Amino acid sequence: MTVNHVKRAFKYRFYPSDAQAAELSRTFGCVRKVYNMALAARTEAWTRQERVSYNQTSAMLTAWKKTGELAYLNEVSSVPLQQTLRHLQTAFTNFFGKRARYPHFKSRRKSRKSAEYTTSGFRFRDGKLTLPKMPEPLDIVWSRPVSEGAKPSTVTVSQDAAGRWFVSLLCDDPSVTPLGANGNAVGIDVGLDHLLTLSTGEKVTNPRHERKDRVRLAKAQRNLAKKTRGSANRNKARHKVARIHARIADRRRDGLHKLTTRLVRENQTLVIEDLTVRTMVKNRTLARAISDAAWSQFRSMLEYKAAWYGREVIAMDRWFPSSRLCSACGTVQDTMPLSVRTWTCDCGTTHDRDVNAAKNLLAAGRAVAACGAGVRPQRSTPGGQSAMKQEVSRRKP
Repeated sequence: MTVNHVKRAFKYRFYPSDAQAAELSRTFGCVRKVYNMALAARTEAWTRQERVSYNQTSAMLTAWKKTGELAYLNEVSSVPLQQTLRHLQTAFTNFFGKRARYPHFKSRRKSRKSAEYTTSGFRFRDGKLTLPKMPEPLDIVWSRPVSEGAKPSTVTVSQDAAGRWFVSLLCDDPSVTPLGANGNAVGIDVGLDHLLTLSTGEKVTNPRHERKDRVRLAKAQRNLAKKTRGSANRNKARHKVARIHARIADRRRDGLHKLTTRLVRENQTLVIEDLTVRTMVKNRTLARAISDAAWSQFRSMLEYKAAWYGREVIAMDRWFPSSRLCSACGTVQDTMPLSVRTWTCDCGTTHDRDVNAAKNLLAAGRAVAACGAGVRPQRSTPGGQSAMKQEVSRRKP
């Protein structure tokens, strides 16, 4: 019997030596160059109504290495160069499948600096990782142990805008197994005053990480704006801004990881709302707060962890009137402005807006799980906002 283990990435920070940093920087540049050249070749062929496959771009790479102008491509490992061609092939596959836009060129300043190595391009022994063209292993800070029995299939090295170096090990993790069924179910309503409101009545405070560092960030950005473009001082100021952004993102990600892990462990079924966050952030008044809440990241974490541990996540249709529906008698109110936080139904029941919405989501999710009746199916094409959140766009900035 074949056991399918969960693919899991273990990400660690490391501190390269000067020689290792120089080698990785050259690799990043070559990866970007090969990707852009292959994309240009495929785009040119596309204008002639021709398609270029991965094998053809791989042959192009071999020819490029033999030219005097691109001979420097031979100085770095060939594995990341082949991997970037595979990534480009995946991007075109998604484009032709109408799952993504046409691939765009990588920028030296804006694009992510990364290189991916497969098993033939690295050595992982006794807790030490050695990359090609490097005699010494990377100085990795093992902040948590790799699961016992997990073997890396790919290694991705990256450098963020703040100048920090990271290595990610993708492994088949045998330690991740489905949790025992407990029969618990919870409705989850996301918001801004409170990050989450559960159908149990629990409210999770919105940490507002960006707001806490807003003064520091604004000061650093003003300092950056005064620097001359291309100067060393501007580069220092840019790194300072990037470090503040990284601090905000790290704290937000850490909080969401802890929250989603707890919800998945405690509940068998989790019912959320299918929100069009991309449309909601077009409201200039609330865009900053919505982005800081990271609803999309929360949903993504919840879904993949539920898949790991055998839980079920149900996303209700965005037009389901969870806020306007009385959870006691089922009466739907005609309107419900965003400013209304508590309201009383004609049946005499007084509702907390968010708790009522979470209870309605839970009830509708149970109906879907049982027989799929009574609730409109989730749309596959974004066509609007949920009744609960549509007031966001109604408010004029």
